[in-house]
Amino acid sequence: MMVQIKHDLFRYEHLLASMKNLDEIKAFNVAKPSGKGLEYYLKESAEYEERQKLNRTYLVKAKDTDEIAGYFSLRAGLFTLEDGTDNPINFYAVPAVELSNFAVNSAYRTKHPEERKIGETMFRDFILPIARTVAELIGVQALYIYALPEDELIEHYSTFGFSRLEPELEEFVHKHVKPAYDESCIFMYQIL
Repeated sequence: MMVQIKHDLFRYEHLLASMKNLDEIKAFNVAKPSGKGLEYYLKESAEYEERQKLNRTYLVKAKDTDEIAGYFSLRAGLFTLEDGTDNPINFYAVPAVELSNFAVNSAYRTKHPEERKIGETMFRDFILPIARTVAELIGVQALYIYALPEDELIEHYSTFGFSRLEPELEEFVHKHVKPAYDESCIFMYQIL
């Protein structure tokens, strides 16, 4: 079931909604060196994870040109928090949606410099509505991301409503549910 979202400039679709998407993603580019893993994921892993139902990847396309402006991936997840007792094995799980991948296409941004705040548009107009619908359908409480450890990016995500945990709680999350490939990343979340 696709959440029906109306937007003037962009639309979104599943990666495998059209087989031509698999050719079109070859031109996707992340200019920042620290974001090259997001480009690699889209080109090398997204199709496999989509078919295995490990992740759902969405392409955000310009309505007028059908160019890929960005993409994001979502999956079911959880994170754990200490329950406030002194027993380190006591914790509770917070059911959540993980924003596992999120990138703007630098090639699109270069070609369309008049388009501003593409990432913010993707987040507010596509990602949040989908996460909120999931919360209504199956009962999740939060949206979370493992952000690259860059101050500018952490600050940027905080403008989207994401928060960091206190250092001790963040360490607890990292010990219990953080994937190995997000080893140096920063856990951030927001309540839905």
